[in-house]
Amino acid sequence: MKDFKTIAIFNYPHEIVVLRHILDQEEIHYFFENEHIISIDPLASFAYGGIQLKVHPNDFEQVQEILDNLNSKLSIV
Repeated sequence: MKDFKTIAIFNYPHEIVVLRHILDQEEIHYFFENEHIISIDPLASFAYGGIQLKVHPNDFEQVQEILDNLNSKLSIV
């Protein structure tokens, strides 16, 4: 886990639910740093630097593509 790099930062726990499911389906090794502390105290998200998605450098491009596809399919109504 020492070599894992931050690829995305989220402010609230509900923002990572769908992404977690996709990463699990793709069998990508990842972890969300600060997830539990921010789940307990969401207002402290900015103090801790948010929920950081960490992935291994070998999976960086694949995860970036997943994030790009996920963001392009989201729309605010």
